[in-house]
Amino acid sequence: MDREQVHPDPAGGAGGESAAPRGIVVGVDGSDHSHCALVWAAREAERRQRPLHIVTAYSVPIFAASGLDGGYATVDDSVIREGAEAIVKQAMDKVAGYNIVLDASVENGDASGVLLEMTETAELLVFGTRGRGGFVGRLLGSVSSALPAHAKCPTVTVPLSCADRLGETTQDKHARAEQAKSGRLPVENVVVVGVDGSEQARVAVLEAAAQAQRLAAPLRLVCAVPQYTGSLAWVPTPLDREALFADIKVQLDAGVAWVRSHFPGLTVETQLVDGSPVEILVEASRHVELIVVGTRGRGGFTGMLLGSTSDGILHHTKGPVMVVPDRSDPRLADRARFGPMPAGA
Repeated sequence: MDREQVHPDPAGGAGGESAAPRGIVVGVDGSDHSHCALVWAAREAERRQRPLHIVTAYSVPIFAASGLDGGYATVDDSVIREGAEAIVKQAMDKVAGYNIVLDASVENGDASGVLLEMTETAELLVFGTRGRGGFVGRLLGSVSSALPAHAKCPTVTVPLSCADRLGETTQDKHARAEQAKSGRLPVENVVVVGVDGSEQARVAVLEAAAQAQRLAAPLRLVCAVPQYTGSLAWVPTPLDREALFADIKVQLDAGVAWVRSHFPGLTVETQLVDGSPVEILVEASRHVELIVVGTRGRGGFTGMLLGSTSDGILHHTKGPVMVVPDRSDPRLADRARFGPMPAGA
């Protein structure tokens, strides 16, 4: 694919209006965190043969005037804008060697709002865990929770601890410590998807299967059942829990048959474990290519995996995490033909 570089326009595009980006969108702010996200996004764009759109956003501060006129004073945004343009140019130069169509924009506005609007047309949104402030600096915390939960397309969060596996260097002592810890385990070419028997999880499974196919990697469906939940605290004997696990295993096997029907040739395996979904998936993130989860769960096996769990994984992950929004998919209609499903799911 031919590579085309479009230099960012200060207004975000011709006539002050930016064209809706398609393909993969990555948010940058010049920090090591966003550089990791940028490299991951460029590799993904090359795998998918899709364009990569690099974006940064800034807001001009407004201060209340101290004079008697009671008005407001604004800062000249030329210096801020020039800094944003320099960040985007640096990002474009960094990934110029990839065989992708590449463009970029500098947007004026709140970073989360800018990115959420772009998810209306984008195929995938990628960002780092935190940055210098102003742009990605707010993405984890309240805003990072809002982005995956409200985005119209899948989002991928890439932590700084991935720098080593992406060939990046960092001076961040926490990231370097995590790299040293994770370095004891090789990164498996495996895509792991968290499942809980809900329809939202099945949507995530389909996206994870497509990603595993791109990576020529096995797909691993992981279901973690906490020791005690609101639905299980009443279980009187270990035998009841054993029966529960046996029932879930039957449903997982049916799910595997369903996935294979839509992705012939894909290696699909299951892992049913006793423990906290957050802890299990965070630990897996240390040594697999990608963790995939849905935005929320409803019923299913445990009723706990998605929602608060996906938020917990985002805040503690040691590797890339894809969050898949709830959406319709015609392939969901034939799941029941392959075996039992959780009641109401």
